Amino acid sequence: MDVRSRGIVENFFSRSDDSCQRWRPRLFEETRWRERVSWAPSLFPGRGPCRARLWKDRRKIARMGPQLCGPDQRKCYDDATVHERIRVLVVDDDPEVRSLLGRVLTKSSWSTTEASSGADAMATLGRQEFDVVLLDVKLPDASGLDILRWARESDVDTEFVILTGNADVETAVEAMRLGAYDFVAKPWRNAELVQVIGKAAEKKDLRRENHALKEVMTRRDGMPHIVGDSPEIVDVVSMIARVAASDSPVLINGESGTGKELVARTVHLKSRRASRPFVSVNCGALPDTLLETELFGHKRGAFTGAVNSRVGLFEAADGGTLFLDEIGEMSPAMQVRLLRVLDSGEVRRVGEERAFNVDARIVAATNKDLNREATEGRFRWDLFYRVATIVIPVPALRRRRDDIPLLVQHFSAQGARGGQPLRFSADAMERLQRYEWPGNIRELRNLIERLQILHDGDEVQANALPAELTVVKRTAAEPAQTALVSLQEMERQYVERVLQSTAWNKAQAARVLEVDIKTLNKKIRDFNIVRPA
Repeated sequence: MDVRSRGIVENFFSRSDDSCQRWRPRLFEETRWRERVSWAPSLFPGRGPCRARLWKDRRKIARMGPQLCGPDQRKCYDDATVHERIRVLVVDDDPEVRSLLGRVLTKSSWSTTEASSGADAMATLGRQEFDVVLLDVKLPDASGLDILRWARESDVDTEFVILTGNADVETAVEAMRLGAYDFVAKPWRNAELVQVIGKAAEKKDLRRENHALKEVMTRRDGMPHIVGDSPEIVDVVSMIARVAASDSPVLINGESGTGKELVARTVHLKSRRASRPFVSVNCGALPDTLLETELFGHKRGAFTGAVNSRVGLFEAADGGTLFLDEIGEMSPAMQVRLLRVLDSGEVRRVGEERAFNVDARIVAATNKDLNREATEGRFRWDLFYRVATIVIPVPALRRRRDDIPLLVQHFSAQGARGGQPLRFSADAMERLQRYEWPGNIRELRNLIERLQILHDGDEVQANALPAELTVVKRTAAEPAQTALVSLQEMERQYVERVLQSTAWNKAQAARVLEVDIKTLNKKIRDFNIVRPA
């Protein structure tokens, strides 16, 4: 046990509260801390102030494993940590190996999910978040290296630990180069395996804490990341300042890539809920069954594969803010369930009979006209009235062209990483301001990132910009010269334009289009878009 973990446990042991159940935990014979702690008054109480203290440090305690508890405390340990355990995806084509690994990890009370192939693993990672992926380097339909490349392109936020044979050291080194945290050789030692996975999960935790710290710094500084001084964006900032003090639902309306989630986060950070969680979900990215369990959680055994109880996002956001992105994509059945929660303030997990109160502010976003969607019967009027109590319209970038120089300066400074930020000539800046920016701020940011990597020199000239930026704003006196085309053809042209603007970087293109890599590849095939030689 490291010094930091020991300090946490000592802190628990130093508590003595008569309102807590007094238990005598087993000594730490399985750890490196060999002193006897017979003076420990309480640990893992079932109720009382110590319980709250335990919940505060639940992640760290969960990682130490159940060896800290005696048998009679195990249930309390499970209750306190069931939602904070390390979530591990085990990817191996051998069912016996998966079963063995599952037993080893379950002994540490970690949550495990199994995948038998590369396709199965990628599908699982696309719909569920994991702390660590334990990945066999040889799979029937793909190699572990292929999955690592896919994860890097898709921005999958997890740590990979590679399982490899003794003869595959070169492959393991290549995996580390592709971003794997570590590798474990077969046959493995259980203690070593558990230690590596625990450290990998700690690394992800540090990333999460770093992100939270950045949010705190943002809150202290006001709104530094909403860049611009145009009248349109000043109106948005003014609206945020007014609505932040309220707990009423907010609807953010704007095109894809305009920064709707940034507006939602800023509303949260300026509110009294700023110290509580900000939880987001894309309602259009998940089918109904998965979205239901994501939002409301499920009881253990509620359906096949529900081996553990799971907290829903409403519970996770209790006291904070729940951001429902693309709420216009929600099915009618899910709209009914969401409306019931908004009306009653109660959530019932899937398979659970009892309901319980939650206090989460709803901030929703959409790129659709929900008024029109409701008129045409695709969105419920009663839900529309509930979520659209306050509407914040976010302007498209072409409506705030005067902000483009400030945004370019901001993104250039971000990408410089301590070096010299890019400068743009007057002609180049004029071209940037005349472009239509169909992908809005996201497209502009991706362009700056690409130039930061590929451009030689500190100043960008107009001839260094992509050819598509010669497309300028058409005025009313300049009618379109092209014939009307179908909506499908317009979509094909837009997808092709985004791919060209990102130099066929599919990860960047997918972010601009707000789809996943799989959907983008399907559109490329359906539209028969060919990459230029």
